[in-house]
Amino acid sequence: TLPLRLSSPATCGTCHGNGARPGTGPRTCPTCSGVGLVNRSQGAFAFSEPCRDCRGRGTIIDQPCQECGGEGVSDRTRTLTVRIPPGVDDNQRIRLAGQGEPGRGGAPAGDLYVRVHVRPHEVFARSGNDLTITVPVDFSEVALGTTVTVPTLDSRVSLKVPAGTSSGRVLRVRGKGITRRDGTRGDLLVTVQVVVPGKLDAKARKALERYAETVADTDPRPEITALLRDRE
Repeated sequence: TLPLRLSSPATCGTCHGNGARPGTGPRTCPTCSGVGLVNRSQGAFAFSEPCRDCRGRGTIIDQPCQECGGEGVSDRTRTLTVRIPPGVDDNQRIRLAGQGEPGRGGAPAGDLYVRVHVRPHEVFARSGNDLTITVPVDFSEVALGTTVTVPTLDSRVSLKVPAGTSSGRVLRVRGKGITRRDGTRGDLLVTVQVVVPGKLDAKARKALERYAETVADTDPRPEITALLRDRE
């Protein structure tokens, strides 16, 4: 729930929308008899047009309200409370009935439409009602398997990363996404991203070199190797 402060036309608080000075009131226009239209003939044609004396209102104000000048509407600054429903989408409109610009001559007010813009999150992204997050891991964690702690919107969860998980794999955590209007929730989609260190110390480099020697006979790209062999 958010407060919304705006300056907009509103029903005049002095004349309550009728446009006349307090203690007086509008009178029926004698020209159009309160209809707001007059009939005119031009040759063989007859047509109606707005009454020029009352400007189509049907009433005449002899003593206009000092606040609104007889319009029945004046600009006011007001604060409204807007309820943002769960699961709202970016650019979605919320209708506030009767909170728009008031009609002339005391007619009912229209509606106010509030357009919602959802600010991006620094960690989470959104896909419909699912939340997405990318979790960096190192090579040893995906090779041997590990458990990582992942934040949610309101808490945290522990997520098992199976041994042999490839970079870019998406793991799903049920019910940890965006809450829908019916109360159900989307999922949290966790993308595993292997991070390659930019710099290695001597100890880490030697360990990787020993690993490389151990798996030297294992080809990580057999399809490409076979294609290259066919083209020799």
